Amino acid sequence: MDASNGGDWRRAATRIVVATSNPGKVREIREILSQYTRALVVPVDAGRVSFPAEGDDYQVNAIGKARAVAAQLGAISIGDDSGLEVDALDGRPGVHSARYGGEGLDDAGRVDLLLRELSGVPIGSRTARFVCHAALATPRGDCIVARGVCRGVILEAARGAGGFGYDPVFQLAGRRETMAELTAAEKNRASHRADALRLLFSGDAARVE
Repeated sequence: MDASNGGDWRRAATRIVVATSNPGKVREIREILSQYTRALVVPVDAGRVSFPAEGDDYQVNAIGKARAVAAQLGAISIGDDSGLEVDALDGRPGVHSARYGGEGLDDAGRVDLLLRELSGVPIGSRTARFVCHAALATPRGDCIVARGVCRGVILEAARGAGGFGYDPVFQLAGRRETMAELTAAEKNRASHRADALRLLFSGDAARVE
């Protein structure tokens, strides 16, 4: 299979292993990919795969995850690395979004920390973007990558019960809703992850060595 060709990829894929065990991320990826493929999309069993240490580069992290699964399980794999970049915080938490504040915090704790750091910052200066780098790897080593972005602002208080992570405080540009107030279908049309995965299947992704 030529991983640089979106058409060949769609025809060849019967099973895709997602290089994460995060249930929210798996659910989103499965729903997004249903638009492009009939392949069975399954989460990785983290106990069966040794992942490389994550660093400070989204794309490198995404490629590392995808290639680790592809090589160790002999399966076509998608890995992604995503983050929230807040302009008033000089781009933080960025690539460290999932580990923001340390391992002891859950999603709600990380949101609370973010809001404390933005205390006193006016809404006009709370611009932010979600960024996703996605990588698709095959067992023989082919790999393509794509980047998606979703822009908005960080609100002063959480709204909505959907989504996960920072979704309740991220209001999309040009809309009244936060990510957590969107239906799953709406989010999967507007999100950074949807943008990156669409590019993986459109033929516009970049091939990497």
